[in-house]
Amino acid sequence: MVQTPINPTPKAPSKLEGIKERSNQLREPLATELLEDTTHFTEAAVQLLKFHGSYQQDNRDNRVKGQEKDYQMMLRTRSPGGFIPPELYLTLDRLSDQYGNHTLRTTTRQGFQLHGVLKRNLKTVISDVVRSMGSTLGACGDLNRNVMAPPAPYKNQAAYGYAWEYADKIADLLTPQTGAYYEIWLDGERVISAEEAPEVKESRAKNTHNTNFTQSEEPIYGTHYMPRKFKCVVTVPGDNSIDLYTHDLGLVVITDEHGELQGFNVYAGGGMGRTHNKEETFARMADELGYVAKADVFDLVKAVVATQRDYGDRHNRRHARMKYLLHDWGVAKFKAQVEQYFGNAIAPAKPLPAWQYFDYLGWHEQGDGKLFFGLSIENGRVKDEGNFQLKAALRTVIEEFHLPMRLTANHNVILYEIDPAHRDRITAILKQHGIVTDPDAIAPLHRTAMACPALPLCGLAITESERILPSIIDRIQALLKTLKLGKETFVIRMTGCPNGCARPYMAELGFVGSGPEAYQIWLGGSPNQTTLARPYAEKVPDRDLETCLEPLFVCFREQRQGAESFGEFCDRIGFDALRDFASTYEPRKTGRRIRYRVGIHDDIYAKLKTKAETTNISMTQLVADALNAYLD
Repeated sequence: MVQTPINPTPKAPSKLEGIKERSNQLREPLATELLEDTTHFTEAAVQLLKFHGSYQQDNRDNRVKGQEKDYQMMLRTRSPGGFIPPELYLTLDRLSDQYGNHTLRTTTRQGFQLHGVLKRNLKTVISDVVRSMGSTLGACGDLNRNVMAPPAPYKNQAAYGYAWEYADKIADLLTPQTGAYYEIWLDGERVISAEEAPEVKESRAKNTHNTNFTQSEEPIYGTHYMPRKFKCVVTVPGDNSIDLYTHDLGLVVITDEHGELQGFNVYAGGGMGRTHNKEETFARMADELGYVAKADVFDLVKAVVATQRDYGDRHNRRHARMKYLLHDWGVAKFKAQVEQYFGNAIAPAKPLPAWQYFDYLGWHEQGDGKLFFGLSIENGRVKDEGNFQLKAALRTVIEEFHLPMRLTANHNVILYEIDPAHRDRITAILKQHGIVTDPDAIAPLHRTAMACPALPLCGLAITESERILPSIIDRIQALLKTLKLGKETFVIRMTGCPNGCARPYMAELGFVGSGPEAYQIWLGGSPNQTTLARPYAEKVPDRDLETCLEPLFVCFREQRQGAESFGEFCDRIGFDALRDFASTYEPRKTGRRIRYRVGIHDDIYAKLKTKAETTNISMTQLVADALNAYLD
């Protein structure tokens, strides 16, 4: 069997490269350990498990000194373009209750995550997913991850259809070919019967310019797969609902005046992950490479993959993403190597309109007489809690109307193929379950915000993210209202560690976990995610966020130009000016100190939040009014 060539360097490859090499194409020791009566996998099996779409985690909330960790598995779907057929959704809903923690979570890569699965149930869960038109293969690991595309189901705009089509085809092209997945989880039965497009099969097998490994079970990936994860996206001109600049490879659909597909603009080298106090790691925006005709797009994708596969850093995993190869080589050298594998020069890029962010919330026409509905899901958590019964609502709607859904890159869900006669019934179901159906009734800062799951399950988390961001946003909103900026809105994103899963480095205001209950503050991204943010402050305790942010908001209020947003303002004025202003700023003299350490139960929080949204009064003020009335 031919092995993937390791980047020619005197440095030894990382430990994980050896695990991949000895795995027999992702089989062992995972297959053997799955049969053992244990609560968890060994480190080698854990690394291979990722390629199959699962992470081993432990619930840190349940850690007890001297006792074994509370091991459980997180499962992630491979869902190109965010497509979730109704059969799959209902299966995921059932599995989350039967084997998981009774919730689902939409991801920032348009998939679902199912948390809390025990090792002994993992095979049952994965096999059920596959038998319900789903897959987890390649959702994690050192290979191509879920291929993204705009979720809007416009039937009268051909470019959107092409984006979905090529997201599916590129996902097929770069899917691992090893039989390990079906051998381990379905006892060798290949359940999925959907036929790949002939041009995808032809391109995968083609080795015209030495992109392939002959006589290998993995013709594109070889024995060692990729140096690190690899992320692709396909979008349409002007639609940046998928954060184009954050991916290893981005393709933009180019059509002619008749809507016929001509080719794709190509972007390469984006990535969010970094490590605190390691300046050699950094977030990076993708560069424009050029244009490729539609007939050559699969060869171009393979050429980019082969360049990263063969020249990416396999010694230092912190330096292994493709963004570092572009940074070290420069765009010209990287492009030249891609062209060598491609066999042709890459043409100049076609002109594009300005990028805009769309969330597609609320009711819209598809363009073929049917409707679609965008549903906001705060931080992507699909759950039933108190009067907020989102999980039950979605189950009821899908069961009654058998609707497909598309997941968005911002944690939301789009239900589509809706008969207009069913609109009122669907709206009523959602309202009966406590779901806000009017996007204009959602507090603006909550509408555009994102957080990663972080604690208690993510092993990389330094501090809270998903569980704390709603209260942080409420505090920011209260501060803005006090500063006469209550109508302002901007993009806020938070992660519990610097790996950047919620893409905070493209936010106007980003919070990146830097210690227990402390965050690094990033500023300067744009509302449409076209500008990279930069670090402004290090390790700010969450109790001091108002102290840090107040002078920035006041400076924004006093020195903004026209209608520029907070992120655009920070980028224009520069951080030196912001720090100078903050150094001489005199805080408001309120005569009252606000404290934030009083806890409330989840059901009360849900009611409080709903009341705040319907009355346009901050949660802080509602609590203060209620307590004053009670104590008086």
